[in-house]
Amino acid sequence: MDSSAGQLLARAAQELRRRVGELSAEVEQCLRRELPALYDAPAVARVVSQNVIDHISAALSGLEREIAPSRIELPAADTARSLGLARHGTPLSAVLRAFRLAQGIVNDRLLEELPRLSGDAQQVSAAARGLIVVSTTYVDRVSEQGVEAFQEERDRRLRWRARMVNEASMRIGTTLDIDRTAQELADLAAERFADFVTVDLLDPLLRGEDAVVETPFVLRRMAQGPSDAEGPDPAVRPQEVHRCHDGSVTERALVTGRPSRQQHDRSEDPRSIHSTMVVPLRARGTTLGLAEFHRCGTPARYDDEDLLLAEEIAARAAVAVDNARRYTNARATALTLQRSLLPRNAPLQSAVDVAYRYLPAGSDAGVGGDWYDVIPLSGARVALVVGDVVGHGIRAAATMGRLRTAVRTLADIDLPPDELLTHLDDVVLRLSAEESGDQDGPGDGSNDGDIGATCLYAVYDPVSRRCTLARAGHVPPAVVVRDGRAELLDLPPGPPLGLGGLPFETAEIDLPEGSLIALYTDGLIEARAHDIDGGLTALREVLARPAPSLDAACDTVLEALLPSTKPDDDIALLLARTRALGADRVATWDLEPDPAEVGRVRGEVSRQLAAWGLGDIDFIAELVVSELVTNAIRYGRPPISLRLIHDRALLLEVSDASSTTPHLRRARVFDEGGRGLLLVAQLAEQWGTRHARRGKTVWAQLSESAELPLPIL
Repeated sequence: MDSSAGQLLARAAQELRRRVGELSAEVEQCLRRELPALYDAPAVARVVSQNVIDHISAALSGLEREIAPSRIELPAADTARSLGLARHGTPLSAVLRAFRLAQGIVNDRLLEELPRLSGDAQQVSAAARGLIVVSTTYVDRVSEQGVEAFQEERDRRLRWRARMVNEASMRIGTTLDIDRTAQELADLAAERFADFVTVDLLDPLLRGEDAVVETPFVLRRMAQGPSDAEGPDPAVRPQEVHRCHDGSVTERALVTGRPSRQQHDRSEDPRSIHSTMVVPLRARGTTLGLAEFHRCGTPARYDDEDLLLAEEIAARAAVAVDNARRYTNARATALTLQRSLLPRNAPLQSAVDVAYRYLPAGSDAGVGGDWYDVIPLSGARVALVVGDVVGHGIRAAATMGRLRTAVRTLADIDLPPDELLTHLDDVVLRLSAEESGDQDGPGDGSNDGDIGATCLYAVYDPVSRRCTLARAGHVPPAVVVRDGRAELLDLPPGPPLGLGGLPFETAEIDLPEGSLIALYTDGLIEARAHDIDGGLTALREVLARPAPSLDAACDTVLEALLPSTKPDDDIALLLARTRALGADRVATWDLEPDPAEVGRVRGEVSRQLAAWGLGDIDFIAELVVSELVTNAIRYGRPPISLRLIHDRALLLEVSDASSTTPHLRRARVFDEGGRGLLLVAQLAEQWGTRHARRGKTVWAQLSESAELPLPIL
C-alpha cells in the first residue's frame, strides 16, 4: 500500500475514532442479533461489550498511525478475557464469528468514509485493498490468540477431569450402604462442579425386585446436596417417593439410558436453576435411577465436557449402588470365597518379615474384593501386593481371585512394577468385556459390565536395599525408617485399573535395613469417625510407635483406626520389615566375552562356595555356572556378569545386555548341542529369565542339599 493510500486510510480511521461509541454500539447490536447466546449471562455480556470497544479502538488506532498490521498492539486484557469466556462455556465458534462480524461492520464503515475523503478512484481502491490486508491480518492474530486461550482452558479442564475421575474412584462407593453411596456422589459433585445435586433410585429395585420396571417410574430420593448452602427449594425430600411425569426429561433418561443437558432462562433470583444435567445410573445393564446436577449460583452453563465427566462419575457410583443392592443374599458366599482366595501362610523368603490382616466389611456393607500377597522373586527379592476391586459381593471376590492369580503369573516372569500393572490393566479390560457379554470389544469403559480396581505393587531387593513401587489408583504406602518417622511415599498416582490406554510410572527408594513398609486398602483410612486425611495422619502416628512384633503392630493399627469391630469397608493390611543381605552373602564377577572365561569363573565359584561352607554342591554349581556363562558368551552381548547370592538356597545369576530369552528344548540323540538348559533344569530347583530395562538375567536356584541326578540327561 503506497503512502497516499495509507494516509487516506489513516484519515478514514481518524474520522471513525471520533464516533467509536456509535460504531461499537452498531457492532454490539449486530452481535446481539446474530449471536444472542453471548449476551445471556450478564458477566459474559460485559466481557463481550468491552472487548468490542477495545478491539475497535486498537484497530482504528493502528490504521490511524499507519502501523504494520502484524505490529498493531492487541488489547492487554484480550487473553484474560478469552480465558474467561472459555471458563464460562462460551463456544469458540461463537467467539471467532463475533470477530468476523465486527470486522465486516468496521470495514464497511471505513469503505464508506474513503470516497468522502478522496475523489481519486485509484487512491480509494488502493486504500480499500490495504484495508482488507490490515483487517484480515488483525483478525487472524486475534483469532489465533483466542484459539490458544481456549486450548489452554481445554487442556486445564482435561487435567481437572482426570483428577476428578480419580478422586471419584477414591471417594464414591467406600461402603455398601446405598444411602451413603448416593450421598457421596452428591457431595463430590456439589463440591466440584454443581451447585445442587439430587440422586434418585428406582423404588422397586430397592425393594429387591429384579423384574423389568414399568412406567410410570416410581423413584425414591436417596441423596441431595449440599444441605448447608443456599439453593433451590427441592419439591422432594430425602427418602420421599415420587413419580416421573410422562414425557419428562427424567423419564426419557430412564427409558433410553442416555444422559442429557438442558439450559433454562436466567432469572434474577440467585437460587433459580439455569443449567441442568440428567444422567442415568446404570450398572450391569440395569438402570438403577438417575442423578441430576444443577447450576444456579455458578454463571457458567454445562457443556459436553461436563456431561462426559458426569457420566464417568455416575457410572462408578452406579456400580457401587448396585453392589449394595445385591449384598444381602451374596455376603456369606462372598466371604467364604474371599477367605479361600487369600494366602493362608506367608511364603518362606529372606527379604522381609511380614504380618498381615484381612477384615471383611460389617454386615451392613458386605464383603469386598480387597487382597494382599507376598510373592518370592528371583535374586532373593520379594513382591508385596495390595489391591482393591471396586464393588462388593461374590463378583468382587471372584474378580479379586482372578486378579491375584494374574499378578502371581505376571510376577513369575519378573516384570517391572509399571509393566506388570499395564498387563494387569489389560486383564481388567478383558474381564470387563467378558462381564458385559461383548467378547469382541476391548472393554474400554463403555460396557455395562465394567470392572474397576486399584493395585499397589512393590518389589524389594535385599541386596541393593532398594524398593521399586508402582500404583494404579491405589492409596500410597507408608514407610517407617529407623529414626521412627512415618511418611507417606509420594508415588505417581496412576489411573485405576480398567481405564486402559494410560501409563503407569515407577518410583524407587532406598530403605535401610529394618525399615517398615505398610501397604493397605482404603478401608483402613476411611471411616465415619474421620476423613481420609485424618485416617492417614492417624496411620502415620500409630506406625511410628514401637511395637514388640509385626503382628502386634498390625493389631495396634487396626485398634487405633477402626471405630468398631465392623468396619465400613473391607480392610487388607500388610506390614513388612526389611532385611538386608550383606556383602559377605553376595559375590559378583564381570566377565569378558571370551570362552576362556568359563574355566576361570568356575575356579572363582569353587573358592567362593568353599568360603561359604557350600563345598558339597561345588560340582553341581560349577556345571550350572558353566552352562549359563557359556550361553551368555555365545548368544548374549557384553557386558556380562555373574552374581552368587547365599540365601536360603544358592542363587546363580548371569546377566548380559541381550534381550533374547533362552528357551528349553529337547535335543535329538545325535545333536551336538541344545542340552545346556536341559542340564540346568535337571540340576536346579528353579530357573528362569528376568528382563531389565536393558538386557536380561538368567538365574538358577540350587538347594544346599542338591545332589547330582542319575542320569542327568
